[in-house]
Amino acid sequence: MELEQTLPILLGLAWITPLFSFVAILFFGPRMGTHGKNAASVATAAIVCSFVFSLSALLMWIGVHGMSGGSHGSHHVLVKDSQTVLVAGAAQWNLADHQPSGSEDASEAVHPAHDADAAGVQPEDAHNLHHSPDSSDSHGAGTHVPISYSGDWYTLFKVGSLELTIGWYIDALTLLMFVVVSLIASCIHIYATGYMHDELHEVIDHEVHLVAGGHLHRPGRFSRFFQSLSLFCFSMFGIVIAGNLAMIFIFWELVGICSWFLIGFYYERKTASNAANKAFILNRVGDFGMLIGLMALWGALGTFRFADSVTMSLDDGKPVVAKGLFNLVRPAENDHQLIVPDGMVKSSASGEIAGIMIEHATRPRDGESELKSRISQWRSDGLGSWLLIVAGLGIFCGCVGKSAQVPLHVWLPDAMEGPTPVSALVHSATMVAAGVYLVGRLYPILAPEVLLVIAYIGMITLVIAATIAMVATDIKRVLAYSTISQLGYMMLALGVGGWVAGLFHLITHAFFKSLLFLCSGSVIHACHTNDMRRMGGLAKVMPWTAGAMLIGCLAIIGAGIPFVIGFSGYYSKDAILAQSLSFVQNNPSHQILFLAAAAGASLTAFYMFRLWYMTFAGEPRDHHVAEHAHESPLIMVAPLVVLSFFAVVAGWSFSGEGGLTGLLEQARPAGTSEGASHGLLQVSLMIPAEHESHQGAVHRSATLVAFTTAALGLLAATSLYLSKFVSVELLSRMFGPLVIFLSKSWYFDELYSFLFMKPVLLVSSLASGTDRHAIDRFVDGIAWCARRLAVFDDWIDRFVVDGVVNATAHATWNIGLKMRDFQTGKVRQYVMFIVIGTIALFVLASMLWNSTIAG
Repeated sequence: MELEQTLPILLGLAWITPLFSFVAILFFGPRMGTHGKNAASVATAAIVCSFVFSLSALLMWIGVHGMSGGSHGSHHVLVKDSQTVLVAGAAQWNLADHQPSGSEDASEAVHPAHDADAAGVQPEDAHNLHHSPDSSDSHGAGTHVPISYSGDWYTLFKVGSLELTIGWYIDALTLLMFVVVSLIASCIHIYATGYMHDELHEVIDHEVHLVAGGHLHRPGRFSRFFQSLSLFCFSMFGIVIAGNLAMIFIFWELVGICSWFLIGFYYERKTASNAANKAFILNRVGDFGMLIGLMALWGALGTFRFADSVTMSLDDGKPVVAKGLFNLVRPAENDHQLIVPDGMVKSSASGEIAGIMIEHATRPRDGESELKSRISQWRSDGLGSWLLIVAGLGIFCGCVGKSAQVPLHVWLPDAMEGPTPVSALVHSATMVAAGVYLVGRLYPILAPEVLLVIAYIGMITLVIAATIAMVATDIKRVLAYSTISQLGYMMLALGVGGWVAGLFHLITHAFFKSLLFLCSGSVIHACHTNDMRRMGGLAKVMPWTAGAMLIGCLAIIGAGIPFVIGFSGYYSKDAILAQSLSFVQNNPSHQILFLAAAAGASLTAFYMFRLWYMTFAGEPRDHHVAEHAHESPLIMVAPLVVLSFFAVVAGWSFSGEGGLTGLLEQARPAGTSEGASHGLLQVSLMIPAEHESHQGAVHRSATLVAFTTAALGLLAATSLYLSKFVSVELLSRMFGPLVIFLSKSWYFDELYSFLFMKPVLLVSSLASGTDRHAIDRFVDGIAWCARRLAVFDDWIDRFVVDGVVNATAHATWNIGLKMRDFQTGKVRQYVMFIVIGTIALFVLASMLWNSTIAG
């Protein structure tokens, strides 16, 4: 079976296996052993299977494509006698005679790779061909084209040009993310089996105080925890493998829902409930911007697909190509350099287009020809540039929320209310990683102006979060702000053109940050407190945890022997600093980006070793805590050992191969490795090619800066918290206002409370008061009047209307009774009544007659 057929199967199985686990635990979890104990085994087995499938796919990829980058052209393309024959598995198309529909210029036609339904695969680079009768290499000798495969498993619906599919896009980045997510999630599942053991029995939550007194007693939720964990992993895999933005958005939201479940796992606690709601709401704020970006792309380009797609024409049965987003923004005929797509130019010039079509209403072909000739001019005039920038910024807004970037970062520290295994997964391989991953995946469509915004947001985030971590005393909150800071590093790297550097740091960070969180969980499990001020001296009783956390600290600060060897963070952080230095050399007005990155390295070393010294070094500061501290069980220690290994070696290269960076180079977006990219609106802005940062002078300078700044931070932490050469208390008093400012997290929560929460509450209070005191009183007044009127109406009805009717009836009845006395049945009596009546009538008539005559 060919690689392009095997990869979707293996990764599809890796993706869907956690879903099977979720469904099984959802329906049968409580019955899986005593108190649902076997739910952990089911979930762990599922994620381990995902890891096996993912690793198998990666090894197959390496077997075919190797581990080194720098690929030019594509193994899927054969150019022969100016006829393009594109091969994919068992299917192939000879396209010399086919002109794709939808092409705006026959001389720049993009030919389809193959029939997606027949072959089930679309190598991206097989579509990006610039044909020339005189050329034997359509890509050119120096153009890097990523190796990728794409296709659809199932079409959900198709209405006109709108098509929603369950599809896949597989390249080296996809495979690496699958392996990293599944490996780390497997370790966390195993760890959580021991950490969440208390949930197998009735739980007494000492943080929930009942009104009647005492603490909350509740049933354990062991199976529910692993159920949510499985769905979380399934959602993250869905984001990674998705072949279109619509599919990404669906799983993007599903990740948010899962985080709400897991952060609010202890939902009886007010703090946990608020933290879950806070995370959910702030992410929706970012997702609103993301929707704007998606609408801009769809409205102008009419597609959400990453790669080109091929369908059969209903008219003549010939293959028809539909360009994907990457090829629309970076077309092969433009050497994969970023341009404003025709669709966006047309959207911005709708008025001019309408005028042209009206002018040539009787000659539509002439109108189309003039329209084609005008598009280049409109593009040169900048039409459509803003639309491309808005689309990129909109999508980045979603990444700001998901990856906890300033100003939407405040949810992540509060998310520590969830169980520690959740924190480890959220902060390393899922959720927060999704934002960085999406920026990397959509890198081909991001304009330089958007990248500059990303760089500055990352810079601000890394500095702010690092300064807060310097004074935090909750061990998990220190790591939370550390995560925010490191995510800022990744965004900064991507923003200055370091695509490989940013994603390389995403992968290495996943290993050492998951390790650090699991170590903190081990400490909390032993000490029953998060407060580092009550710890100290734990290395004596928790040597495995202390050693593992030391490795994590060394990895995150980028420890190593310069130019020789180092921990995983040494390589990824050096790459970020080198690319930042290369960027500021080309853009001197943005020097602050490099300075902030260097300062961040020093701050990272300081707060991480401050954490380690306060927790494990010296003497115990709370003897009650020290007396009960103990090393965690093997099931919790074993994952620490595994993650420690990868925290050390993840950045290494073996046997002359490129390692992680080589694999990432294979997935580098086309057009980003050769030459600099200039801004669409700000022409002076230049995003340098990443290979420039590999030059000896730049690389050496960055390495020395990284080593020096990290050493200074480590020295400062050692002086303050280990050797006590400088008094921490004295410094706290000297810089009291600054310490308070940082301990309040720059007052972001208070600021948001003042700007948003209090106004909303005020408006809500006014609305409530208006409702209660005006609207309700008015309605109540109407009701009172209606009731009074009803009472009066009832009285009229009963005593007037009914009285008259009843009196008439009563009188009639009484008359009837009296008349009965005359009904004797005697003939003589009736004759007498007739005679008397006749006489009476005669007398009456006589009287009336006489009165008339007399008158």
